[in-house]
Amino acid sequence: MDSSSLTSQAYKPTKDSSLTEWLDYMQQIHVSAIDMGLSRVLPVAERLGVVQSAKENTYVFTVAGTNGKGSTTAMISELCQAAGYKTALYQSPHLIEFNERVRINGQMVSDKTLIAAFEQVEAARLQCGLTLSFFEMTTLAALLIFATADCEVWVLEVGLGGRLDVVNIIDPDLAVITNIGIDHVDWLGDNLEDIGREKAGILREGIPLIYGATEMPASVAELVEQHNVTCYQVGQDFYYREVKSSSEDKINTKLNNELNNELNNELNTNAKPTWQYSNAAVTLQLPRPKLSLTNTANAVSAVLASPLDIGIDAIKQALGSVQLAGRFDYRQLADRHWLFDVAHNEHGVDFMLAQLVALWQQHKQLAGNKTATIKVVFSMLADKDIELVVQRLTQADLPMSEWFIAEIDYPRAASVEQLVAAMSAYIPQERIHTFESLQQAAQAAILASQPHDLLLVCGSFHTIGETLSALTLEPT
Repeated sequence: MDSSSLTSQAYKPTKDSSLTEWLDYMQQIHVSAIDMGLSRVLPVAERLGVVQSAKENTYVFTVAGTNGKGSTTAMISELCQAAGYKTALYQSPHLIEFNERVRINGQMVSDKTLIAAFEQVEAARLQCGLTLSFFEMTTLAALLIFATADCEVWVLEVGLGGRLDVVNIIDPDLAVITNIGIDHVDWLGDNLEDIGREKAGILREGIPLIYGATEMPASVAELVEQHNVTCYQVGQDFYYREVKSSSEDKINTKLNNELNNELNNELNTNAKPTWQYSNAAVTLQLPRPKLSLTNTANAVSAVLASPLDIGIDAIKQALGSVQLAGRFDYRQLADRHWLFDVAHNEHGVDFMLAQLVALWQQHKQLAGNKTATIKVVFSMLADKDIELVVQRLTQADLPMSEWFIAEIDYPRAASVEQLVAAMSAYIPQERIHTFESLQQAAQAAILASQPHDLLLVCGSFHTIGETLSALTLEPT
């Protein structure tokens, strides 16, 4: 397609344009927001030199999967940083600021750095006479920034699928597939075999694969064999288990007036070894991180399977410092206890609920003799299976007493009417409260709750991002 036919209708950035103006521009220059395939993006990438840069003096981890990619990439990045490697991390989407997607040694890159990269990507795109999607443009910019900064390790999160995702223009030295579930059926297929085949498209000849689920589709196994991949699978080649610590017993004996400031610390920052990791070569007693043990075990397996020099001290340091907003993210705000978790598909909800049941048992100790309930701030994108997510949430043995919903401020958002229609079969109408914005929904949830209740925010990255913004928080 002639690039001029689309760019002529869009605002064209100048040398004085802001990051917001650049982002707005890139959202307009391609015919669709999602356009899978590598044929258009490869010529631009080659002109920029990012493919060659990734092969020279770098080690690349690429992470695909239905859920857990963000936590896994954050953990791998933290492990490499703790060992002294200059580490690049690319994730998507962001919660509040676009800059969250592109980090070097844990720090978001500046607007100035992003704009300079966008200018170079745009020039290369025009020279190639091609149009690129927003995600393709921004991913190329991130890769260019990493190459320019001479990062030693690149940790790349696949955006959608694997085989045809723009991240896959870079050959990984090690691949991680966190799990495979039903999601994005319009692009990946409606069964695990098709979806697995797409995600396993990140494999390359002879590289290691960390596979973070106990069940593997035949399509993935076939590609593992075809590419002579060395596969390390959870439950077969590496293991992890929780080890109850004395600090967990303390949670149940704290007085109500002490818990307001201490419960989060007990849940999130235990310094004592509280979980065990093992593979054929090592058994490690490690401090419990803020992120899930499932994703942490995948990340530890990845760095141990790499040739990088990452010792036990670096692993312990990383586990104590890693954090990622919006992934089983427990906080105390506005005199309330909050839990933020993306949980936007069946697998993600089940994963969250498994952790939430344990958290709720601890939280009830906080309430003492008071009756505690869970208030839910909820919204989703229209192309997700809203009814299935709601069904899974309401089937849990948890007191989700009231739901506060609003439309996400995003083009793909489900309308309030769509949300209510999907929820009506599982939740009585009088327990569903609708609002014009998630800010209003969050404030209403605060007013309708007591300090001993738990407020759950879930359904989408955008739900969490907008709610956090409304509560005037920065991601932590």
